[in-house]
Amino acid sequence: MANPCPRPLAAGQSRPHRAKPRRAPSDGVTHSPVARLRCHHGECTAAVGGGFIERLRRDAHRGQSESLAAAAGALRRRAGLAGDAQKAEPMGEFVKIRRRDLERLTTEVMQLRDFLPKIINADILGTFQKLDAIQSNVEKKEEEIEQLKMDCEHFRARLETAQADCMKEKKEKLDVRQQLNEAKQQLLQQAEYCTEMGAAVCTLLWGVSSNEEAVKTILGGTKAVKFFTITAQTMESFVKSLSEDMKQQDLDSDENQFVLALAGIVTNVAALACGREFLVSSSRELLDTMMHLLGDMKPGLCTKFKVLMLMSLYNVSINLKGLKYISESPGFIPLLWWLLNDPDTEVCLHVLRLLQSVILEPEVLAKSASEMRDTLPFQRIIALSKSRNADLQALAKELLEDLKILEYEA
Repeated sequence: MANPCPRPLAAGQSRPHRAKPRRAPSDGVTHSPVARLRCHHGECTAAVGGGFIERLRRDAHRGQSESLAAAAGALRRRAGLAGDAQKAEPMGEFVKIRRRDLERLTTEVMQLRDFLPKIINADILGTFQKLDAIQSNVEKKEEEIEQLKMDCEHFRARLETAQADCMKEKKEKLDVRQQLNEAKQQLLQQAEYCTEMGAAVCTLLWGVSSNEEAVKTILGGTKAVKFFTITAQTMESFVKSLSEDMKQQDLDSDENQFVLALAGIVTNVAALACGREFLVSSSRELLDTMMHLLGDMKPGLCTKFKVLMLMSLYNVSINLKGLKYISESPGFIPLLWWLLNDPDTEVCLHVLRLLQSVILEPEVLAKSASEMRDTLPFQRIIALSKSRNADLQALAKELLEDLKILEYEA
């Protein structure tokens, strides 16, 4: 609506004085780069520069100063107070705030401009640099911790896998151990069966071997050499199984009966000329084994087994070739002296018989005379000549007479 035309003045009237509009005091606000003002009906519209606030926000975010953060918070609080009455324009370039709020904000900003250089000095900047370095180290440590956690999870997974494999292997081992125990039990049963069968068969064969025709039939077979090889191995295994502190042998056990039957078979075979020749020619391993076992067994142990082996060696010594082989074996003469210390009279009797075979053969005696003179236990033979056993006493006296040959040769 247009303004009405001015009314004419009456005579003597003067125009009323029109007061000039008062200019707002220039405090540098409207010209400040921080804000631009537009007045609308007593209110001021201020365009607050966003760049400065963003710089303050970045500085506060970087943690350079608590005062910076406080300043940014103050700006945000002022903007929040003004936001109750603000009305954003379409482009968001201007906001509407109260004049007194703008003045307070401007004052605070100016104060911050004067105050910040006093706070932010070289020490604080150095502290912030150290803080940044510490923060970097913390981040690095966090990364390392995360990596260690990942490694831990990896190793935990491997551990679980290994534990599962271990449990599987334990179960397999238990199964194998159970199978092994079952196999051992079966093997033990088979060994017992074989021992019982061997004892029975060899005992029967021992009785049969007393027949000359039966021995000839046995030696004429293709398994004779194999039989005597197994006999030597069985005797050696039996002696190794004996306990060192064993005083008596169970004569009724299958093992003992088995070995005694084998030794009896060898004795009966050696009692025949064809048998002696076979043993000397084809089964010298058996002769070596028997002499070795006689030296390994303690005095008073397995006397019946010793007697049978000594009887076998004596039968073999009837053969000249057999006597030479036995007497030339290493350690034969010391073996005889060792066996003479046995407390059993039967053992001593057959040792003296074997010694007599050596003395009565001039060809063999010539090779053993010097060793016999140096090591011959005369005192032991003299003691045996006074034994209560008539056969042993007679043989010992007879041997003492035969040993005079050694004195004549000396």
